[in-house]
Amino acid sequence: MTDEPFEFAPGVTVGGNRRTIYVVGPCVIESTEWVVGVAREIARIAGAHGVPLVFKASFDKANRSSLESFRGPGLDEGLRALAAVKEATGLPVLTDVHEPWQAERAAEVADVLQVPAFLCRQTDLLLACGRSGAAVNVKKGQFLAPEDMRHAVDKVRSTGNARVTITERGTSFGYHNLVVDMRAFPIMRAFAPVIFDVTHSLQLPGGLGHATAGAREFHQHLARAAAAAGVDGFFMEVHPDPPRALSDATTQLSLEEFDELLGQLERVASAVRGMVP
Repeated sequence: MTDEPFEFAPGVTVGGNRRTIYVVGPCVIESTEWVVGVAREIARIAGAHGVPLVFKASFDKANRSSLESFRGPGLDEGLRALAAVKEATGLPVLTDVHEPWQAERAAEVADVLQVPAFLCRQTDLLLACGRSGAAVNVKKGQFLAPEDMRHAVDKVRSTGNARVTITERGTSFGYHNLVVDMRAFPIMRAFAPVIFDVTHSLQLPGGLGHATAGAREFHQHLARAAAAAGVDGFFMEVHPDPPRALSDATTQLSLEEFDELLGQLERVASAVRGMVP
C-alpha cells in the first residue's frame, strides 16, 4: 500500500494499514424517524466494539430492477434525514450520488460521496464528486478488472482531492451471480485503500426476476476472508428487519448478525494487521 492514511470522515482515518473502518447502515432511507432510530442502534453496537464508524444510507436507489421498486425519498428529503442522523448521533455519513449535479448538494450534508458500481467509469460524475470537497468512495464495477479501477481513482485525484477509496462488491460470473476474487484486494490496495462490501457481494442480480436475490448465508465466510486479506474497511447494509426491507431484503444483515460479525472481523483483522503490506 503506497498511499498515506487520510481522513475519510471526521474522526475516521483510512489507509496505511491502520485500524479497520466500518461503513454501515440500511440500503435506503425509509423515513427520517426510522433511519435515525436505525443509526442509533448501529452506533450503539459499533461503540460496544470500539470501531470507527461511518453511517450510510441512500436517498435514491436509481438502478432498481423494476420500475415498481421503492427508490427512496429523493435528494431533498433524504439529505434532511441524513442531517437528522448526524445531529442525533454525531456520526459522519455517506450517501451515493448518480448524477454530477447532485454531488455539490449532497456534500453539504454527507462527509463521503459514493459512486455506484455501474457508474464507476462516468468521468463527469467522478470529477464532480472529487470537486465537492468530500471524500469519495468509488464502488468497483462488476464488469471491471481490479487494476482498471486505477483510472477511476486518477479521475478523482485529478481534481486535487486525494481522499478516495475503492469498494469491492464482487464480479459478474455468468448470469445472476457474483464472485469475489481475493486477489483484487492487494491489486487495488497498491493505489488506494480498499473497502469490502459484504452484503452487495452476496447479491444474485436479477435472481428473483423482478428483483435481486441473495445468498446471505455466506456473509461470514466472505467477510472473514476479506479481513484475512487485509482490507482497510468493510461496507455492509444492516436493517432491523431484513425480510421487510424496502430494498435489498435478501442480503441486508440484521442488527444481531451485524453485532456477531463485527466481533469476528475485529478478531481476524487484529490477527493479520502488520502482516499485510
